[in-house]
Parts: sequence; C-alpha cells; structure tokens
Amino acid sequence: MKKTTALFFILLLSSPGVKASEPKAYEIPRTQVVPIKDSGTDRQYELYIKLPEDYAKDADTKHPVVYTTDGKWHMEMLSGTAEFVLPNAIVVAISWQKDSAKEFQGDERPHLSRFRDYTILPHPNPELQAKYGVGQARNHLTFIRNDVIKYVEANYQTDPAERIYFGFSLGGEFGAYILFEEPDSFKHYVLGSPAFDAESLKFLKELAVSEKAMNANVFVSVGEKETDAIPLIQEFMPALNKEAGLNVKALEVVENSGHSEAFPATAVRSFKWLSELMSDAQQGE
Repeated sequence: MKKTTALFFILLLSSPGVKASEPKAYEIPRTQVVPIKDSGTDRQYELYIKLPEDYAKDADTKHPVVYTTDGKWHMEMLSGTAEFVLPNAIVVAISWQKDSAKEFQGDERPHLSRFRDYTILPHPNPELQAKYGVGQARNHLTFIRNDVIKYVEANYQTDPAERIYFGFSLGGEFGAYILFEEPDSFKHYVLGSPAFDAESLKFLKELAVSEKAMNANVFVSVGEKETDAIPLIQEFMPALNKEAGLNVKALEVVENSGHSEAFPATAVRSFKWLSELMSDAQQGE
C-alpha cells in the first residue's frame, strides 16, 4: 500500500499540468537593501545591511559596524563570518554604482565603477582615463563619510567608536588611502591583499608622512602565492608608523594561497583579530 501511494504521487508530479513550485531566490536573513545617492555626484548605490541576531532585543545596545566595498562580492562571506566570529556586528556592504552605464559609454558591466571609486591616481593612458575616470577615491571617500556613515548611524543602533573598514584588492588599496587621508573615518582597518602598484604606493607613502593624528588598529594580509604583490606590500608596512598612534598587526601571510584564495582566510582571521581587540578593550574599561 505504501509503495502504491508513493508511486501515485510521483506520477502526479510528473503529469502534464502538475508543476512543482517555482524555486525562490535565497535571501540572507536579517538583511536589508537600502538605495542611497552620492549627494556630491548624484550617483546611485545600494547598501546591503545585515543586522545581528539579537539586534531587536535591546534598543540601548550599540553595535560595531563593518563597512565594506565590493558589496556583491563580499556580502555573503562577511555576513557568514560575522555570524560566528563577530555576532554583535552590523555588516554594511556598499554596492558598485547602480546607474553606471551612462558614465561608461554604455558599458553595462556592473563592477566598472570600482576602478574609478577605489583608485587613487588617474590612469596613464588618456583614452582609458577619459572612459573610466580612474582615480576618484577622494570623491568616494566623501560619499562614504557624508552619506553612508551618516545614514547608518542615524538609522541603526551603532557604536561610532567601533567603525570597521574591510577592503580587499582594490578595496584594500582604497582602505590604505582612507587611513592616511581621513584616519578618523574608522577605528579598525582590514586591508586584504591591497592592489598597490609602484605609483600608488609612492603616493601613499608620501601621504603617510603627514602630521595627522591616527588612532586606529590595522590588519594587512597577502596570499603566500601573490609573488608580485608581496614586495609592494612589504614596502608599504613601514609606512604604518606606530608612533603616529597606529596599532599594527604583523603582516598576515595566508599560506598556500593566491589572490582570490586569500580572501576567505582574510575575512575569518581579521574578524577573529577584531573580536579579540574588542574583548580586550572591554576588559580594560
């Protein structure tokens, strides 16, 4: 009897006119998508905002916030990592420009704005510079400070003293720029495999000599197999002058990893480092 019943349902589902329900897209729990405009340029972006599990339990609790670039690429990994390693943190991932095709001669590739927003210097090729507008990190930093951070801190239970920046590759280079240009933007900086070249590194080293006071913790990583990047990152590390008020973790080398492979390990290790820093700070109060 049981076999007959099971066979009946199998035949029913496979019969014409009987369809299984359409698959639905999976959504990360407790995550919101918020449109936001760069007030300086009118460019359209989105924020992907993940709230901690206990967020609604106590309106008086203030949460650290992880801000990250390359939102589409980073959100899933950082959301999952925070769930286990920084469970009290809000994650805010900033998208690429949503209406970018109009600025890139109709090119609709969604990630193109990152080459403009996260880079420090113009491209040496005039034709490419005219098309992509490379080197607008200053504009994007202003957008993050004036629009993104202000929106998040006005609408969520955040601890402004525990802002975290997580950037990888070009996002890592952009984070280094933020650290030296406006060091008070964040308390903690994670610079994963920063994509320096000789000219951007020279610019950053000169910027680091400024007299701006710094009070930040810095984590830098690189994959062991990133043979072209390692010398540049090693040359960058002395620019993180501890006398300027920086607490710098020794360069984290991710074993047996190339550039892409270093990303997940950077997320886990840096969040563990952040968790320990915050725990030590609380115990010291």
